[in-house]
Amino acid sequence: MACAICQLRRPRRFCPGVNGEICTLCCGAEREITVACPLDCPHLADARKHERTEEPAPETLPNPAVEVSEELLQENEALLSFLGGSLAEAALETPGAVDFDLRDTLEALIRTYRTRESGIYYDSLPDNAIAARIYRQIEERLARFRAEESERLGISRTKDSAVLALLVFFQRVEFDRNNGRRRGRAFIDLLRSASPSSPAGHDSSPLLLP
Repeated sequence: MACAICQLRRPRRFCPGVNGEICTLCCGAEREITVACPLDCPHLADARKHERTEEPAPETLPNPAVEVSEELLQENEALLSFLGGSLAEAALETPGAVDFDLRDTLEALIRTYRTRESGIYYDSLPDNAIAARIYRQIEERLARFRAEESERLGISRTKDSAVLALLVFFQRVEFDRNNGRRRGRAFIDLLRSASPSSPAGHDSSPLLLP
């Protein structure tokens, strides 16, 4: 039997992405590039532990004019958790969605909320069809979040400026966690693990990066 990918080397492990046995070299070379790896693949999980990308320099982070302080994250903890969970769920529910699609989604949402700060309501939908679908889901979820908040408190306390800052926070986390692979989902995996519905989300706060 030969590796299901290269058809040359002896297979060493089962790959759920190709539903066949593959060699370790192809696993490393094709992971999240030509192979759409399921997030529950144990070999992908093991690779995540060793693939930390170089931390971006502060001056290279997007939207440097938007301040995202630890105090802001703490004051908006419920909104932070809601947005992170919503991004994870929307991405996981959208077939083919990868980290680069969420990058496009976040860029478009940030453009939209920048205009809203100036009193102009204009949706900056991304050209990317997958990103546009996620964008619409996030906007719908935010509208429901605000409606439920108003019903519970009599007023919506969620400010557009807070939403903007938290979107920039997630944008910076995506830039930090994106592994550069065409089908990479390291950021989506992080969001999933940090979600309140995830067992890991109850015990740690992996989104609160230094």
